[in-house]
Amino acid sequence: MHNLTPLSGLLGGALIGLAAAMLMLLTGRIAGISGIFGGLLSPAAGDRGWRIAFIAGLIAAPLLDSFFTGAALPSPAMPASLIVIVVAGLLVGFGSRMGGGCTSGHGVCGTARLSTRSLVATAIFMAAAIITVAIARHIIGG
Repeated sequence: MHNLTPLSGLLGGALIGLAAAMLMLLTGRIAGISGIFGGLLSPAAGDRGWRIAFIAGLIAAPLLDSFFTGAALPSPAMPASLIVIVVAGLLVGFGSRMGGGCTSGHGVCGTARLSTRSLVATAIFMAAAIITVAIARHIIGG
């Protein structure tokens, strides 16, 4: 994947920031996906609707974009093994709970609030991603 699209990236980032800011301003909630989705598993009274709308928007947005632009949805590169997918999903879920939130919550919302916990978590996420890519591309894929 070598499609550098700075304008669409800038627009997408601005829209994510706007959505996170509006959610915070209008509801007092943080736009962290693990927290929003996790809240659906044991919702408080009157707390389910906005969570469903948020998750539905995440799913509908690329579908609507594809429909209106005619661009095909990209196919994600998935490991051949279902076991790898399941284990990876469980590890991400466990890490999100252990870290008090996911990359979107810490990286977008937490850093914007200058939360020390989120700044540290985001630095760790980025370091882990850099190390993982270096190992996968230069040592294993080599």
